[in-house]
Amino acid sequence: MPSPYRHIIWDWNGTLLDDTWLCVEVLNGLLAKRNRSPLTEDVYRQNFGFPVIHFYDYLGFDTDVDSFAQVSREFINDYEVRWLEECVLHPETSEILKKLSGLGHTHSVLSAAKQEALEIGINHFGIREHFSGLVGTDNIYAEGKVGQGKRWIEKLEWDPEEVVMIGDTLHDFEVAEAIGTHCILLAHGHHTPERLATTGAPVVHSLQELVDHLH
Repeated sequence: MPSPYRHIIWDWNGTLLDDTWLCVEVLNGLLAKRNRSPLTEDVYRQNFGFPVIHFYDYLGFDTDVDSFAQVSREFINDYEVRWLEECVLHPETSEILKKLSGLGHTHSVLSAAKQEALEIGINHFGIREHFSGLVGTDNIYAEGKVGQGKRWIEKLEWDPEEVVMIGDTLHDFEVAEAIGTHCILLAHGHHTPERLATTGAPVVHSLQELVDHLH
């Protein structure tokens, strides 16, 4: 049966970009500097969320406003030194995007990443041609995704019910709810499949499984 969706809005970090492991390593570096115990990737995936300040509080950082700003800057700086050189896309990302385009889907990216970093990354990994738009934020605290999403959905030529948001976190589901689109969640990123399943949205474990689910 043909897919009911004409346009796919992709999340970036964790959904297309395989960077969960790097986020854990960077956080463990920040924790080590403060003489705190490291966290495992599983603990990270079970607890990471938005707003990020709540997760930092869970990890034991001092999250008054000034300290949260400092920790956020440290994280971004340490992450940005490494990600372009060390991260890769999830398996078959480029091939899957091409296949979905051939099946009649158009694509865009909606991300909590900074706009400049998003554009650099998409171009670096050679997949810019697949997307009609790249929508990031200018806010390192990752608070602006819903607002950006609402503005973006108004610009699309498709009705919200013809659009599906593909993400890897509970927040992506919340964004989809806020902008009125459907949602499918990928379990290969920043949240565990068990957490994602609580939304009631379809959960798939790979990009290839996503294609099978869509068609």
